[in-house]
Amino acid sequence: MDWLPFLMLPVAFALMFLGVQVMFAMMITALLFGLITFGDRIIFQFVEKIEDLSSNFVFAAVPLFVFMGAMLERSGIADRLFEAIHIWTRRLPGGLALATIIMCIIFAASSGVIGATESVVGLLTIPIMLRYGYDKGLISGTICAGGSLGTIIPPSVVAVVMGPLADISVGDLLYGMVFPGLIMAGFYLIYIMVLCTVRPAHGPRIPPDPSDPTVSAKLWITTRNLIPPVFMIFAVLGSILLGWASPTEAAAIGALCSVLLTMVYRTFTFRALYAALVKTLKITAMIMAVLLAGTLFTGVFIGAGGINVANRAIVDLQLSPWMLLSLMMLIVFIAGFFLDWISIVLIFVPIFTPLVKTVGFDPVWFCTLFLIMIQTSYLTPPMAPAIFYLRAVAPPEITINDMYRGVVPFIILQCVTLMVVMIWPKLVTWLPGVMLQMR
Repeated sequence: MDWLPFLMLPVAFALMFLGVQVMFAMMITALLFGLITFGDRIIFQFVEKIEDLSSNFVFAAVPLFVFMGAMLERSGIADRLFEAIHIWTRRLPGGLALATIIMCIIFAASSGVIGATESVVGLLTIPIMLRYGYDKGLISGTICAGGSLGTIIPPSVVAVVMGPLADISVGDLLYGMVFPGLIMAGFYLIYIMVLCTVRPAHGPRIPPDPSDPTVSAKLWITTRNLIPPVFMIFAVLGSILLGWASPTEAAAIGALCSVLLTMVYRTFTFRALYAALVKTLKITAMIMAVLLAGTLFTGVFIGAGGINVANRAIVDLQLSPWMLLSLMMLIVFIAGFFLDWISIVLIFVPIFTPLVKTVGFDPVWFCTLFLIMIQTSYLTPPMAPAIFYLRAVAPPEITINDMYRGVVPFIILQCVTLMVVMIWPKLVTWLPGVMLQMR
C-alpha cells in the first residue's frame, strides 16, 4: 500500500489520454484514491482544500493579469510599439525579427499572458516579414518563442500559480526570474543576428528609403509610443520589485493602467471592455478549476504518504542531488510533449519541491529552472500551445512543417539557458537576497 499514491499518476494520465478533460481526470483520480485511502473522511479534506484555495489572496492576481493582457490585445499598443522599435532595428540583419522579439519582451513584462501576446504580435508582424522575404521557419520560431516569453519574464501568471503550490513567496520567484528571462531573450536576439548575418536571405536588411524619418523624428516617435507602456511596466513590475506592492496589488494597478492606456491611445470602447471581461472570466474559470483539481490531487498524494515514499526511494537509489535534479528536469521536459503548463505545474511542483528542499537546493532556484522547462513545453510537439496559437493567425503559406522546423533552434536556446542557470544559481538567488535586505 505504500506505493498506492504513485498509481495516481498513471491513472490520471490514462484518463487524459482517453479524452477526459484535465480537471475531471485529476478530480476523479483524487476522489477514487482518497476514498480508498481515507474513506469518507476525504470529503472533509476536500472541503478544507477548497476553502484554502478560495481564500488565498495571491490567486486574486490571476484574473487581474488576464484582464490586463486582454485589454492590451485591444488597445492598439502593438502597432505603436512595433513602429517605435522597428525604426531603430530596420537596418540590422533580421531587423524585423529582432523588433518582434523586443516587442514580445515588452508585452511579457506588461502582462505575462502568452496567448494574447502571440496572437497580437503574429497578426501584426507575419505579413510584414513575409513581404520582405523572411524565412518562414525563422518567422514561426521568432513568434512562437518570443510570444511565450511571458512564462519566464515577470510578471508571470505561471509564477503566480506556482508560488503557493511550492510554498514559496511569489515575490521572491518574480525577483529570481528577472535575469534568466533576460538571458533567454538575449540568446534569442543574438541567434537571430548571427543567423541573418551568416545567411542574409533568412532575414534581409530593409534598404534605405528617402522617406525614412530623421533622428529627431525617430526620437519623437519612440517617446510618444514607448513611454506609456514603459510607465505601465514600471507601475506593475517596478512596484513588485521595489517592494511597494504585492503581486496582487500590482496586478490591480496594471489592470487599471491597461484601461487608461486604451483611453490615452483613444481605442477604448465599452464593447472592447466587455469582450476583455468575458475573456478574463473564461480563462480565469479554466485556470482556477484546474488549479482546484490539482490541489485535491496533490493533497491526496501527499496525505497518502507519497512524499515519504519518494524520499525513501531516493535514499535507496543513492541518487546524488544533481542526478535527482537532472531527472526531475527530464521528466518535466518529457511531460511538456503531452501536457499543458498548468497540468505540469499542478502535478509535479508539489511532488518535486519537498524533495528539492530535502537535498538542500534553493526552492526559488528550482522553481525558476522548472519555469524554463515549462517554457520549452510551449514549443515541443505534439501539444506545443505556441504553435497552435500561431496556426490560428498564420496565413496558409506558412505550413506546420515551417513551424516545427522554426522552433527547434529556440528549444535548444532554452536548454542552453537552463544549463547557464543551473551552473550559476546566483543568477536567480542574488536579486531576491538583495531585495530582502532592502525591506
